[in-house]
Amino acid sequence: MFKKINADPSLHNADMAPVTDSERTWGMWSFASLWVAMVVCVPTYMLSGGLIAAGMNWWQAVLTVFLGNAIVVIPMMLIGHMGAKYGVPFPVLLRSAFGTKGAKIPALARGLVACGWFGINTWVGGSAIYVILNALTGDMFKGADLPILGIDPAQTVCFLIFWAMHLYFIRKGTESIRWLETLAAPLLLAMGLALLAWAYVKAGGFGEMLSAPSQFIEGGAKEGQFWKIFFISLTAMVGFWATLALNIPDFTRYAKNQKAQILGQAIGLPIPMALFAFISVAVTSATVTIYGEAIWDPVQLAGKMGGAGVILALIALVIATLTTNLAANVVAPAYGFSNLAPSKISFRMGGYITAAIGILIFPWKLVEDAGAYIFTWLVGYSALLGPIAGLLIADYFLLRKTNLKVEDLFRHDGIYGEGNGWNKAGLTALAIGILPNLPGFLHVAGFVDSVPKIFDIIYGYAWFVGFIVAAIVYLALAKRK
Repeated sequence: MFKKINADPSLHNADMAPVTDSERTWGMWSFASLWVAMVVCVPTYMLSGGLIAAGMNWWQAVLTVFLGNAIVVIPMMLIGHMGAKYGVPFPVLLRSAFGTKGAKIPALARGLVACGWFGINTWVGGSAIYVILNALTGDMFKGADLPILGIDPAQTVCFLIFWAMHLYFIRKGTESIRWLETLAAPLLLAMGLALLAWAYVKAGGFGEMLSAPSQFIEGGAKEGQFWKIFFISLTAMVGFWATLALNIPDFTRYAKNQKAQILGQAIGLPIPMALFAFISVAVTSATVTIYGEAIWDPVQLAGKMGGAGVILALIALVIATLTTNLAANVVAPAYGFSNLAPSKISFRMGGYITAAIGILIFPWKLVEDAGAYIFTWLVGYSALLGPIAGLLIADYFLLRKTNLKVEDLFRHDGIYGEGNGWNKAGLTALAIGILPNLPGFLHVAGFVDSVPKIFDIIYGYAWFVGFIVAAIVYLALAKRK
């Protein structure tokens, strides 16, 4: 077992040390509940809407969501193996492939992406409170937008109230998050199914959208474009949880055994994601009949429901968004920022830094456009995170055959501290893994007017390209040493 006395203070604190046997309390249902509680959230609900807006029919959208999550759960379980075996968090495991100092770069990259998601989900939760308060009071809280922010005073206050809720769980730590996820999972599943039943009864069936054909069929508005849209959408679905695929060791380090994390994730992610995607499409289809328009945003839908349904919707939306945000978007950056200076930044302080950045990025600006949300934000950061996942798996399974020297993960003078703590093979492979997707990202994001068509095609497979290229380059460089 790792002994604290051998650790370099710049690489270790109590939060990052290997967990003890008594702390390994997470069983299969803990992981399944974790995923169910994270899956049921507003951004997940709205994924299907983006796919249908892109031209898919309902079953194509649901199948794309399912396939993306069936794919991403594989690296999720493989990377999760590391945490379950050695009991250390993601930033510590990065030291094997990137060096004791170089690991700070991918850990920070993962953390900053999570800060973006933290802000988005906090905005969604605050918006739920704002919309429903206005629904109950006849729009009493609506006002003129504030300068610079671009949102009104009540929106700002609701955002900050929901933001403040996270601080309690950040202060209490990871175990408090597990408790909340386990408690919330069955409630959120029940609420989702109740929403489905309400829509079916209210509309007398699900209606128009479930019978609407794909736009890709002969004579359709996007005839012959299905595969082009499908593959970039599949990459976006993989990208949606590519964040958690990396830092899943932050949770699996508490697993009772490997079986618990593998089965728990297999049960908790792909099928609930597909189910929630179907609920989204079916309920939205029913809103065409009920309200005369398709309402993809569950926050707006909650505001229209009226009566006791508004209160129940508010409770469900707040719980759903809180559980997702804490597990998916607080734990990773908290450890990532702690890894920058472990002797000075604890897990708790890392969480507070995350919360501060979540305000400063003006998250409401990131979700203004559905196309930008899926094709720029989701696919764009998958181009960054795919190479890190490929490197981790190649290093752990193929190069080191799952054997790590735990003591040396916390020492600059150990085997992972070679090259003055900078593993040139890992850092070079990371850069090369990102490069093929960079021109396509710059084009889609609007930084350049055009690029050769091949780069747009490559960008459609961003996560996969980055994963494969980085893994191959890393193995080639590492084995030459």
